[in-house]
Amino acid sequence: MSTQNHPDGVRLQKVLAQAGVASRRAAEELIAAGRVSVDGQVVREMGRRIDPDTAVVHVDGSRIVLREDLVYLALNKPRGMLSTMADEHGRPCVGDLVAERTERLFHVGRLDADTEGLLLLTNDGELGHRLMHPSFEVEKTYLAEVMGQVPRDLGRRLRAGVELEDGPVRVHSFQLVDSHAGRSMVQIVLHEGRKHIVRRLMDDVGYPVQRLVRTAIGDVKLGNQRPGRIRPLNHAEVGGLFRAVGL
Repeated sequence: MSTQNHPDGVRLQKVLAQAGVASRRAAEELIAAGRVSVDGQVVREMGRRIDPDTAVVHVDGSRIVLREDLVYLALNKPRGMLSTMADEHGRPCVGDLVAERTERLFHVGRLDADTEGLLLLTNDGELGHRLMHPSFEVEKTYLAEVMGQVPRDLGRRLRAGVELEDGPVRVHSFQLVDSHAGRSMVQIVLHEGRKHIVRRLMDDVGYPVQRLVRTAIGDVKLGNQRPGRIRPLNHAEVGGLFRAVGL
């Protein structure tokens, strides 16, 4: 991409203000401080004009979304809801929650009907494709309630790798969160998204999952978002997703 000035473009500080990064005055201060780059090069002059449809702008290393038609949403998918945009049998699905929106959204990956938690929705095809592609190894964090008292060495075993029928799986991290009454709550972080991977993994090591919630995808966290609620991602979250997949 070219970093040249576009005479018919929009002033950089105005673009940043319209993107909601900061007021125009504050955007000028960001530029003057060398905290803004366009197409990989730091820009300090106030008169720079850019084409918002083609320029790649970063502030403090995080990519800023300039196109107003792109949407990035976080849904807390309830248990029992299908991760589809439509269902021919009329069962509750993710598409029901965004049916009135004008954008053509799709879900990034999926959660099975019995799994709750974070699901991303967007109309950004490039980002969505990269987030789903296994080569980028975007971290996904889960809380799982399992049957039985989890032994101390289980984390080491899962980090070393377990052989499933469709190949080995290795967790990035494993933590025992709580344990009582014959059940354990564990946190599992994985770099992959094979179908039912957490349930199959824990079944294989002898601790069947009773309840499963995805709590994070990369830097995007579910937090205290209520089931069925949708919220737009903030600039830092979107920037973190871009960074995770090399955009």
